[in-house]
Amino acid sequence: MGSLQTGKDAETLASNYLIERGLVPVDSNYRSRRGEIDLVMTAGECLVFVEVRYRRQPTHGSGAETVDYRKQARLSACARYYLQQHPAAADRPCRFDVISVSGNLEHPQIDWIADAFPAC
Repeated sequence: MGSLQTGKDAETLASNYLIERGLVPVDSNYRSRRGEIDLVMTAGECLVFVEVRYRRQPTHGSGAETVDYRKQARLSACARYYLQQHPAAADRPCRFDVISVSGNLEHPQIDWIADAFPAC
């Protein structure tokens, strides 16, 4: 299985995991010049921008640990652009969540960090 398909599979797992916990999907793989947001969802009135990271072997740290300041800045810039393009969503509170998927995708370990970092 190629890395692109593995990434899509991890995003599907993450989306299903969040849906089971009450979040509602709005968009996926939103792309702009500023970057990409894997999932856009709502949790009540809050708009949630979700970054999904997959690691087959977490021996060198979790996927969540790879969301460094530079990645956070790119996600923040892309989210600002998303809000400019979707004015109805701009009045909602927003947050950034990270989903770390690790191990075999047949039986993955999924860790959800809600409100993982503030907007940069």
